[in-house]
Amino acid sequence: MGKDKLKYCVILPIVLAVTIFLWCCPPSFFGSLGEMLTVTQQRTVAIFAFAALMWIFEIVPNWVTSLMVIVISLLTVSSKSISFCMKTGDDSVFVPYTEILRSFADPVVMLFLGGFVLAIVASKYGMDVTMARILLKPFGKKPKTVLLGVLLVISVFSMFMSNTAAAAMFLAFLAPVFSSLPDTDAKGKAGIALAIPLAANIGGIGTPIGTPPNATAVGNLDTLAGISIGFGDWALRMIPFVIVMIVFAWVLLCIFYPFKSNEIVLEIKKNDHKKTYKDYVAWITFGVTILLWMTEQIHGISSNIVALIPLCVYSATGVFGKDDIKEVNWEVLWLVAGGFALGYNLDKTGLAGALITSIDFSAMSIFVVFVVAGFICYLLSNFISNSATAALLIPIMIAMGKGIMESSNSAVFAAFGGQAGLSVFVAVCASVAMCLPISTPPNAIAVSTGLVETKDMTRMGLIVGIVGLVLGFLWVTKFFPFSN
Repeated sequence: MGKDKLKYCVILPIVLAVTIFLWCCPPSFFGSLGEMLTVTQQRTVAIFAFAALMWIFEIVPNWVTSLMVIVISLLTVSSKSISFCMKTGDDSVFVPYTEILRSFADPVVMLFLGGFVLAIVASKYGMDVTMARILLKPFGKKPKTVLLGVLLVISVFSMFMSNTAAAAMFLAFLAPVFSSLPDTDAKGKAGIALAIPLAANIGGIGTPIGTPPNATAVGNLDTLAGISIGFGDWALRMIPFVIVMIVFAWVLLCIFYPFKSNEIVLEIKKNDHKKTYKDYVAWITFGVTILLWMTEQIHGISSNIVALIPLCVYSATGVFGKDDIKEVNWEVLWLVAGGFALGYNLDKTGLAGALITSIDFSAMSIFVVFVVAGFICYLLSNFISNSATAALLIPIMIAMGKGIMESSNSAVFAAFGGQAGLSVFVAVCASVAMCLPISTPPNAIAVSTGLVETKDMTRMGLIVGIVGLVLGFLWVTKFFPFSN
C-alpha cells in the first residue's frame, strides 16, 4: 500500500474515529476532569485531538489542518455556531466568533508578515547577497574561520527570514566551495554542509520572527496571559544564547569534521546592477525597521505595528508589487493562526480553567514540569513540524502556568520565569530539535547535498539538542522573569 493510500485509507479513518469518540463519549471517560466539562469544552478536547493527530501524521499539509481547525471551531464552539450546536443543555460558554477570526490577523501574524516582506525584498534587490559578501569577508580564507563565518552569518539571516530560505540561499552560495575542495576533504565538506542547518535552526531562536514557535509563544503569552514580550526584549535576551550555541556548534564541527585543505575561497558574485531609487528605499526601510524593532522601549511603537511599516512603504513606492505578494509564505501564517485559534478555544470555553482545577499543582516539582514539557516538545519536534508542536503545547503550558501561579509553588515558579519562562523554553526546545533529515527543512536541504549521512546529522543533532535543552533551561529561567 502506498504512503498516500495508507494515510487516507487507514490513518485518516482512525483520526476521525478518535475525534468523533472524544466528541460524543460520556464525560465520565475523562475521569475527574469530566465532572466539570461542558459540551463546548468537550468539543474543544475533540478539536485539539484532531489537530494533534493530523499534524503528527501530516495527512494533509499542516496549514490545511490549521484552516480546518479554525473553520470547525467557528461552526461548533463559536458564538455563531450552527444552530443545533448552540443547543447544549448546560452552561456552555461559546467563543466569540470574532476572537477565532482574529487569529488570521493576530498582531504576531502581522509581525511575521513584515518579516516575510523584508526577506522577499532583500532577495529581490540583491540585499541578501550584498550582506552575505560583507559579513563573510572578515573571516578570510582559513577553513576554521570561514566555517565560523558561515555559521554566524546564516544564523543572523535566520533571525529575520525563514530558516528554510536562509539555508537554501547559502547552499547556493556555498556550492562553489564544495566543488573547490578536493574529494579527499570529505569531512571538511560535510562540516560545511552540516553548518547550514545548525546555524539556520539555532539562529531562528534569536528574534520573535525568527521561527514560528517564537511567534506562537509571544502571541499566546500576550493573548492568554497578558504578558507582553517586545521584539527588543526577546532579542536582547536570546541573541547571546544563539551566539553561545553557534560557537559550541563550531567547536564540535571542528573536532568531528576537520579540514585537510589550508584555504577556502568563497565566491559570492558582486551585485553590479544599476542602482535605482527603489534600491535605496529598500535598504533604508530595511535598516529603519530593524532599528525600530530594537529600540521599542525608547519610542514605544509596538514591534507588531513596526512590522507593517516596510509593507506600507515598499508597496507605496513600488518596491513590493502584486507579484511579490505571491511569494509570501501564507502557509506558515495560516499554520500559526491555527495554533492561536486552539489557544483561544482553550481559554474562552473555560477548558484551560477546568484543566487547572483538575490538577494538583502544589504537589508538582517546578523543575520536573520544565523538564517534562521540554522533553516532550523536543521529542515531538524531531518527528513533526516544530511549528505544529509549539502550537499544540504552548497554550497548554500557559494554562498549566496559570494553575501553578495560584498554587503554593507560585514563588518558585516565578523564580523560574513563570508562564513566560515555561513558554519560551518550550519554543527553544522546538528549535533545537534537529536529529533527523525530516526534523526541519534545513536538515533536508543539507542532506540534499549528498555530503551528509543521517548518522552524522543524528550525532550532531543529539549533542547540540541536549546542550540546547540544558543551556536553554538555564538561560530562559534566568533571563525571562516575566510573570503575573
